[in-house]
Amino acid sequence: MARTLYIVRHGNTFDKGDTVTRVGARTDLPLSSSGQAQAEALAAHFRPIAFAQAIAGPLKRTRQTAEAILAEQAAPPELEIGNFLREIDYGPDENQPEDAVIARIGQPALDAWERDAVPPPGWRFDPAAIEGQWQSLFAKLARSEETGPVLIVTSNGIARFALTAAALAPDPARHETLKLKTGAYGIFQLAGDGSVTLNDWNVRV
Repeated sequence: MARTLYIVRHGNTFDKGDTVTRVGARTDLPLSSSGQAQAEALAAHFRPIAFAQAIAGPLKRTRQTAEAILAEQAAPPELEIGNFLREIDYGPDENQPEDAVIARIGQPALDAWERDAVPPPGWRFDPAAIEGQWQSLFAKLARSEETGPVLIVTSNGIARFALTAAALAPDPARHETLKLKTGAYGIFQLAGDGSVTLNDWNVRV
């Protein structure tokens, strides 16, 4: 029997008027007020879905988003922390404003990251290792006796590798990049044999 996986990106960590920076593994910001509102909107949206399992990255923004969603569940599962769901390390671009990031790496490198998940120079993570961790999680969930839906809350840099780990891509007619916006989610179907299909991507409520 197939399991449905909802892979969610946390809500905003900046509000209108704030200086937005590239927040990675070493910058543990909480949700901003608009981010908390996004988390509450997701909670209301997901209320009819009885999650059997919930996993979030260890950073505040992912845990707070997951906790808000689970707070609206009639019988919420215990929140598990998945360390591999921690956002990627942006190296010298960590916590830098976007114009400074583009000045350092160039727009073509940023485009390659958004379109094909190619790491720009200096960013500190291993795409193959992240894909392997997603594949291990898919296999573990497929073997589980539990068949109910799964909530997974992570960050933008990690979420896209759920796609590449399963050799999937969003519909190019609707999505130009692999990016998952803040407060958005993707829907995956996981078959008993471990195969993964994509139902939708970058859904915002």
